[in-house]
Amino acid sequence: MTKAADQKLIVGLDIGTSEVTALVGEVLPDNTVNVIGMGSSPSRGMDKGGVNDLESVVKSVQRAVDKAELMAECQISSVYLSLSGKHISCQTEKGMVPISEKEVTQDDVDNVIHTAKSVKLSDEQRTLHVIPQEFAIDYQEGIKNPVGLSGVRMEASVHLITCHNDMAKNIVKAVERCGLTVDHLIFSGLASSYAVLTPDERELGVCVVDIGGGTMDLAIWSGGALRHAEVIPYAGNVVTSDIAYAFGTPPGDAEDIKVKYGCALSELVSKDAKVDVPSVGGRPSRSLQSQTLAEVIEPRYSELLGLVNQKLLTVQEQLREAGVKHHLAAGIVLTGGAAQMEGLTECAERVFRHQVRIGQPLELSGLTDYVQSPAYATAVGLLHYGKDSQSFDENELEPKRSVSGLFSRISGWLKKEF
Repeated sequence: MTKAADQKLIVGLDIGTSEVTALVGEVLPDNTVNVIGMGSSPSRGMDKGGVNDLESVVKSVQRAVDKAELMAECQISSVYLSLSGKHISCQTEKGMVPISEKEVTQDDVDNVIHTAKSVKLSDEQRTLHVIPQEFAIDYQEGIKNPVGLSGVRMEASVHLITCHNDMAKNIVKAVERCGLTVDHLIFSGLASSYAVLTPDERELGVCVVDIGGGTMDLAIWSGGALRHAEVIPYAGNVVTSDIAYAFGTPPGDAEDIKVKYGCALSELVSKDAKVDVPSVGGRPSRSLQSQTLAEVIEPRYSELLGLVNQKLLTVQEQLREAGVKHHLAAGIVLTGGAAQMEGLTECAERVFRHQVRIGQPLELSGLTDYVQSPAYATAVGLLHYGKDSQSFDENELEPKRSVSGLFSRISGWLKKEF
């Protein structure tokens, strides 16, 4: 990006199933993100996080980027790009090293993380993120920042998020066709966590569910660390499809009806409320009760959230068996475009039996009227991710060094790619 040389500009690009969003952010001297440009366009050629029509994706991305450039009055050259899809997987690995100088140095930390992440992956997979969870020195466990502590040997527990190599290549190829370079690929659920969670929630235990058009991204946190990441390949589009079939209306109109008049809890809808439903084939539109619409939407949302709940219970059991804090005391945070539904909080609380809130992007300035919405959680999270990446010494190009000094530089809550 070129604007003023003294400006630090970051661009987040979120290519979703329904919408492509490009956000331009400026890092202010107080290290906050000021959003100065935004562009969006309907997404074409994407399905459940994967590219199924490259040319259509390129055109969608170009339109969104052009709008963001116009608003921010800058030339965009590189982006932080989100990635989702059912090919995303995760695993927790451990590494151990002797402490070289009887006192832990940053090199020891780098070495133990390197040991932990050196697990053999299949040829189709590549590592997206290596996120340290906690360290142990001799008999002391649960250490967040081991630098300076004394001991003989150190163990690290790290969380690896991996993706399918070809799926990643395809989405990067679409971006490069627009003349852009990709600074980093970031798992969408991790980016959303960046945007909507508070440090207290990550510490107490929380699950972020980013409900998009084609996928639901899960990120489970406890003890301040990421414990699990997963993508469920069903989301808001199945609700739209149900409305289209139930009322015989075109999918585009079904989406509009869902957004404007939908409710995820039928008992919250007035019995007198009506909605105009366009028909297909030139037939006249019909007037239907809003309650009938809610009776189509509610069971599908309950089913989608039920899928998430099943995953949650499984992961919590695995964490419990591993002796890791597994309670989600801070409950569930729903975000993403399909989380903007009246009655969704109440519907979700019945499914999860936990407290639920809708997550909006936090710690922003600038064009907040545009982006203070769950739909832009991933794109805003990419800006936060980019800000923290750029806070490292820009001369240190080796990926290994990007983790150096991570404990002091990133408020200790989310550790960078290794």
